[in-house]
Amino acid sequence: MSQRPDLHTVAVLALPDVVPFDLVIPGQIFWDTKPHGGKAYYRMLLCGPAPGLVPMAGGVPVGVPLGLEALAEADTIVVPGRAEADAPVAAPVVEALHASASRGARLVSICTGAFVLGEAGALDERRATTHWAHTDRLASLYPKATVDPKVLYVDAGAVLTSAGMAAGIDLCLHVVRSDHGAEVANAIARRMVVAPHRTGGQAQFIEQPVPVTRDSALQRIQAWALEHLHEPLSVEQLARRANMSARHFARRFQSELGIAPLRWLLHERVRLAQRLLEQTELPVQRIAERAGFGSAIALRRHFTREVGTTPLGYRSAFRGAGARMDESS
Repeated sequence: MSQRPDLHTVAVLALPDVVPFDLVIPGQIFWDTKPHGGKAYYRMLLCGPAPGLVPMAGGVPVGVPLGLEALAEADTIVVPGRAEADAPVAAPVVEALHASASRGARLVSICTGAFVLGEAGALDERRATTHWAHTDRLASLYPKATVDPKVLYVDAGAVLTSAGMAAGIDLCLHVVRSDHGAEVANAIARRMVVAPHRTGGQAQFIEQPVPVTRDSALQRIQAWALEHLHEPLSVEQLARRANMSARHFARRFQSELGIAPLRWLLHERVRLAQRLLEQTELPVQRIAERAGFGSAIALRRHFTREVGTTPLGYRSAFRGAGARMDESS
């Protein structure tokens, strides 16, 4: 590990309950910037609340040689996630991070490390993300932040946040790419045998909960609609099957399920398209017809808005390089 003071210093902050995978990511990527003649680009520091052993998630301890004083000399500070996302953060940690941000250090979080940055006020008035399972909690605790639950990572300039697990690799590679160019980042990705570049705006693959109701009449309408998603459906048509006026049906549906009928239909059509992209070899045009979008163009527009990636991108992620490459076929 180089100690040259002229190198950009990256401090990785290991807090109690740190996720081991998250902790390893920045150490591997920022240490492994030697594609050309062994040249190093970063100086690495591993620190914790104090020098010594820090318990990781699962109870296995990791030894850290440095305490919070290391943050004062870091150009970039990386905060890996903790298993308990919103566990309390010790006041000295919050103060050290706040001081580092005030002097201009770049702050990076992996997964639930975003909660630590939130405690330090670093997410205020910024876009941020974390693992999709924790985005609602992050938004609730730090309302001044704009939390995006879909994306892999957010580069908000001085503060960068990522979704869970492998998205931390994407973000750290993005940092290297921003600092030293694609050639250096791609060389690291090749050695790690990972995708060289997934953009921050690419979607986390989220299994969204389906709105449910105890209203038996609405349950019957939902079940019928799910069997007829390939057909053009309107609020008026659904209301007639429920023996209600369109206005009354829409109000009752919204009240019971917390979502408008047409919005629910769009959500279910996108879910059906996701399943067909994952599980079948059907061309995208045929999937669009079966999901009720009518055309590949309409499917692509709605799918990209809902999922954050194209149908082709989604299928490629789940089916690998052999996935069909023509979205319009």
